[in-house]
Amino acid sequence: MTERMTTHGVRDRGEHPPPARFALDGHTWREIAYLLTNLPMSLAGFIYVVTVLSTGAGLTVTVIGLPLVAAGLGGARQLGRLERARAGALLGVRVDEPTPLRLLRRGGLFQRLWTALKDPVGWRTMLYGFIRLPWGILTFTVTFVSLFLLWPVLPFLARGLTNVDRAMARGLLSPSDELERRIAELESDRGVVVDTAAADLRRIERDLHDGAQARLVNLAMGLGLAKEKLLEDPDEAAAMVEEAHGEVKLALQELRDLARGIHPAVLTDRGLDAALSAVATRCTVPVKVTVDLARRPAAAIEGIAYFTVSELLQNVSKHSGAKSASVDVWQAEERLLIQVQDDGRGGARLDGGTGMAGLAERLGAVDGLFVVDSPAGGPTTVTAELPWRDREDEATGR
Repeated sequence: MTERMTTHGVRDRGEHPPPARFALDGHTWREIAYLLTNLPMSLAGFIYVVTVLSTGAGLTVTVIGLPLVAAGLGGARQLGRLERARAGALLGVRVDEPTPLRLLRRGGLFQRLWTALKDPVGWRTMLYGFIRLPWGILTFTVTFVSLFLLWPVLPFLARGLTNVDRAMARGLLSPSDELERRIAELESDRGVVVDTAAADLRRIERDLHDGAQARLVNLAMGLGLAKEKLLEDPDEAAAMVEEAHGEVKLALQELRDLARGIHPAVLTDRGLDAALSAVATRCTVPVKVTVDLARRPAAAIEGIAYFTVSELLQNVSKHSGAKSASVDVWQAEERLLIQVQDDGRGGARLDGGTGMAGLAERLGAVDGLFVVDSPAGGPTTVTAELPWRDREDEATGR
């Protein structure tokens, strides 16, 4: 039996329910069972909603009124889960479970209470329970009478009535597609950003420990020995100072390279055009850089664009076997577009171990896109999109 995704986060078994027939088959009996259980379920839901709302409203003048309503919304979520399970078992409708409500860990009790009171899933489930009582009475009465008097057409009546139930379940018990999707994306993106920041911090710590720090330790030791030799053997002390001078130069160069890897000064001072031109000069193949921007984007977007191009040109140098490459950067409406092309051997993939998967995750974390078009034999075209933000917007926090 196949399963497909429908609107409102609903999965149906098969393309459609099997057509209603005069015979009372298994599917029809499940629909009849659903209609007959509508009355007790709708009665229980109605009593629950009325009790919670009336008690909560009556006690709003006290300190327990709003917490009671918040707790009632949490209980409504459990009723919604029960109704989704009933619809899935008897009607073959699968409605996705909403994202669990996450109360703020930070902030006071009032903030957590307000978050619970704003729960849209709980309120839609309360509405579902409130309006179902008349429908439950109607469907129970019609189905029960039809079992004895109208049984020849009961399959068609059951199908029509349960179609209304399916629509109610989809409309009121399903998660909000766009909101739920956005929540899931933001949670995933937050994890990517945290992991990326942690990886960058580890890289910086490793580079400092293995590079400049080790050289500075050797420099301090060398200068200490030179100090001891200064009076005994001035010539040897001078040679040791000269060697220490060379170590200082190397340490300074490593610190410059490390600073360039964090955020190059040329990018801050002169923007993407100059920074990408500098990156292109370090590529092993000739690179043509074209930057067509009327104004500079926000520093964060500019930095991501710079490191994306830098990583891609490193891949061109190491893996492509290309003879030439090009970098184009331009703005299209509210997007910053980057395209890097080379005439190499092609075959680049996101899972190819060249860091492209990491680039795709980083761009996705800021609502960007990353597309690789690299057929075997080349050429390779990598297109990246980033949301455009002006520097003025960044400065004002918009």
